[in-house]
Amino acid sequence: MSETTARNLFWLAAFVVSMLLVFVLKDVLTPFIVAALIAYLGDPIADRLELKGLSRTSSVIVIFVVMTLLLILSVILLIPMISSQLNLLKQSLPNYIEWIQLNFVPWLQNYFGIDESSQLLDQIKSALNKNWQTAGDVVGIVIGQLTRSSFAVAAWIGTMALIPVVAFYMLRDWDIFIAHIRDLLPLNKVSIISSLASECDSVLGAFLRGQLLIMVLLGMIYAIGLTIAGIDLSLLLGMAAGLASVVPYLGVIVGIVASGSVAMFQYHDWIYLLPVLAVFGVGQMLESMFLTPVLVGDKIGMHPVAVIFAVLAGGQLFGFVGILLALPVAAVAMVLIRHMHRNYKSSVFYHDESELQIAEAKATADAEVEQLEKSIADISAESASSQSDDSSTS
Repeated sequence: MSETTARNLFWLAAFVVSMLLVFVLKDVLTPFIVAALIAYLGDPIADRLELKGLSRTSSVIVIFVVMTLLLILSVILLIPMISSQLNLLKQSLPNYIEWIQLNFVPWLQNYFGIDESSQLLDQIKSALNKNWQTAGDVVGIVIGQLTRSSFAVAAWIGTMALIPVVAFYMLRDWDIFIAHIRDLLPLNKVSIISSLASECDSVLGAFLRGQLLIMVLLGMIYAIGLTIAGIDLSLLLGMAAGLASVVPYLGVIVGIVASGSVAMFQYHDWIYLLPVLAVFGVGQMLESMFLTPVLVGDKIGMHPVAVIFAVLAGGQLFGFVGILLALPVAAVAMVLIRHMHRNYKSSVFYHDESELQIAEAKATADAEVEQLEKSIADISAESASSQSDDSSTS
């Protein structure tokens, strides 16, 4: 077995073992993956604070204090609003079902000859009335679900408490981790791996910092716009459309369909679809002309189909951990595939062997010509310098 084959088998075995460990430990890895994402997002901020004169530990403490304040503020502002809108949804959903039964079902029956939908909707309405009326408010639902298992509550609290602790130490020692990883790289591959890692970091940074910020801003734009338009459940609809914006154009589609349906249920008039279309039209223009060019640029380049496949495949293989890892892994895989594509385009598998030899000979000749031109330029510069010295001496 050649040395190259043995090395390739080693890396293949390391990859397979890593995937098996992720699959076996997926329930344990969740807080560590979330903490690693927090550390990755916070590292550039910590580096900037260090340049301002703070120590690494002080920088991390400042970041965590700001994050904690933002989290507390978000909870204080958003939780009551979300709870209020969920309660409104609880009260309105049976009416939505009734409106569908009285207006949409007759249209289906007239144009498609459907007879059983009315009975089905009666069953849905009855089930909703029974369950939603006895469920109580949202806080009661959540508490009731959690208190069914004290072990589940303890595990959930432990996981939530573990995330900031692990994130703190990861962020504090992030540069040390990177240096240790670099020391483990094969010496003959350090340059190419560093180049690929830099490209992966650019793509990941554009997505995790840029795209996620775009999702939040779009959710706010949609929620504010729908509130101004007088649409019920505006916060929930805006948040859903913002989250769906992880896939290009999906957020607009989801938002228009869901918000348009709520507008029809609320006002029973097609004219109220116009404000909904205006809100999402403005949001889409802001995203395409301002948010994406400024915050992301063209660094990601992931096709929407690839995004959907990555999320579904990650969830199917590794559950919630797979969903967390899906898009970062897909972004890294995209960089590696680009590198493999470049190598393939310059290999004998793509070119005819004679063409490849000609291309290599041309590249060598171009390099020799460039070196010769540089040498001539150096000689000319030295000659001009000597002539200048002679003239000054005379």
